[in-house]
Amino acid sequence: MLRFTEQELEQMPLVDGAVAMTEAVDPHFPAGWVSIQLARLAQEAEHALMDEPDSYLRLEGLLRLFYREWGFIGDHEQYFSSDNVFLDKVLERKKGIPVTLGALFLFLAHRLDLPVSAVCFPTQFVLKVEWYGSEPQYINPFDGEYLSKHMMAAWLKGHKGPFSELRSEYFATAENGDILARWLTVMKSALLREGLFAEALRCSDVALGAFRPGDPHEIRDRGYIYQQLECSHAAVSDYEYFIEQCPEDPAAELLKIQVKELNKEPLTLH
Repeated sequence: MLRFTEQELEQMPLVDGAVAMTEAVDPHFPAGWVSIQLARLAQEAEHALMDEPDSYLRLEGLLRLFYREWGFIGDHEQYFSSDNVFLDKVLERKKGIPVTLGALFLFLAHRLDLPVSAVCFPTQFVLKVEWYGSEPQYINPFDGEYLSKHMMAAWLKGHKGPFSELRSEYFATAENGDILARWLTVMKSALLREGLFAEALRCSDVALGAFRPGDPHEIRDRGYIYQQLECSHAAVSDYEYFIEQCPEDPAAELLKIQVKELNKEPLTLH
């Protein structure tokens, strides 16, 4: 369970919330080491750009430093690996996915007083730069390149279909809680893909405790994890909750069959 309130979460750097969230999922997560590395990167960035009074050039300098000199880059080869969602692994490998690389860059940008914020665009996490009196600019944290709205529209059509259109809410500054909830979903998916069911179960528990209490889809997913862990009674309970809450969902009929089969199994005590 996270140790802070929703208000406290929104007031802290995104990366700090991510560290606390990951600690809740993995008790062995080296949070102290991650904090030391973040402080070191911030110090290096401040020192490298201290003589640059112009904010525009300071942002360009940070992009160059982060993606070119330090070598952070999106992991094209193992995009769905759990190594890309745990910040200690991202810092070690200098590879990640948009949300993890974006959280690191956002932390450094704020340390340099740059007007960078987070956007939960439907296709992926994006960084937004808002200069006074100018139209917002957008950066793809996967590679540090600027994004046009034309490119983002193409992403959206590929994701939602050819008739999808950009909406103003897609570009709204995101709250930390919403970002971390999506991050946690990606983390859970990666762990499930790797067969790490106990860790995936902790993701569900954190999600239900901090971000999505009572959410039937999250509880359905937890039921699946319980089933993989051979906790049939717990799986049945979660599946029945989903069926009751979402009777019109196509998955409900399939889960009814699953519940019937699971109820035939002898009760196992874990």
